[in-house]
Amino acid sequence: MTSLCSGRVALVTGAGRGIGREHALSLARHGAAVVVNDLGGAVTGDGADASAAQSVVDEITALGGRAIADHSDVADWEQAQAMVHRAVEHFGDLHVVVNNAGILRDRMVVNMSPDEWDSVIAVHLRGTFNVTRHAAQHWREQSKAGRQVDARVINTTSPSGLYGNVGQANYGAAKAGIAAFTTIVAEELHRYGVTANAVAPAALTRMTEHLIEVDEATAATLAPRWIAPVVTWLASEESRHVTGRVFDVSGQYLAIAEGWHRGPSAEPVADPALLGATVDKLMAEARPNADMTGTDAEGPGRPTRP
Repeated sequence: MTSLCSGRVALVTGAGRGIGREHALSLARHGAAVVVNDLGGAVTGDGADASAAQSVVDEITALGGRAIADHSDVADWEQAQAMVHRAVEHFGDLHVVVNNAGILRDRMVVNMSPDEWDSVIAVHLRGTFNVTRHAAQHWREQSKAGRQVDARVINTTSPSGLYGNVGQANYGAAKAGIAAFTTIVAEELHRYGVTANAVAPAALTRMTEHLIEVDEATAATLAPRWIAPVVTWLASEESRHVTGRVFDVSGQYLAIAEGWHRGPSAEPVADPALLGATVDKLMAEARPNADMTGTDAEGPGRPTRP
């Protein structure tokens, strides 16, 4: 065990498998006590399996670390509150929240049902809010009581939310919301000694393996273990100067995603019938949207008028 996160208590949601499991193991290896939260459901969110979280706890304790399993549903307000309280009661405090729980119900928007939309938004966006909200209340109370707080919120967004991906309107909308939520929370909570950052992982897990086909060498660079180092560092005291950022992360790169900025501009036009030429000029000057690699898209990135 090393000491990067020694003495810190971390709550990791969706930590029973994939990326979340790697987060929990890495944090434990670096000295953190870990609450391993996972409902243990299928990729779609159906069902539950307590063994998913418990198996990670067993791995951590076998390493000599400290961990407990939690099977709460992040989308449920009371259960999210209970998991935060459990971390504080069991380990004496809470320093780090890693919001990683997620499900997929991919569908083209013309075929998507309200349930497919609502369930994905509930787990990703509401779940991130629920856990963060209850943790933030704990830290605010500590700060107002005169205790020094050095806490972290680390959220999980996605290239689908930052750059867009066909068939994932629900998932992408939730992940885009999480990125915006992160920057706002960073502004709101800094006064209490809390930073908020997000990671946008590119990794092969049971949630993504059906989306892309890669060779063995590329698969190695997309292993979930590549995401954990930056999350572990962000969880540490070393990262207290970094907040409000979104990190694009894989075994191929570590980058900071740059959010919306105002691009080319023009004088406002009062008559909509005269607006076309101005918009065409702005479109010609504007950088195209990014593709899923985070770089300028080709092809329809600069559409022109018929």
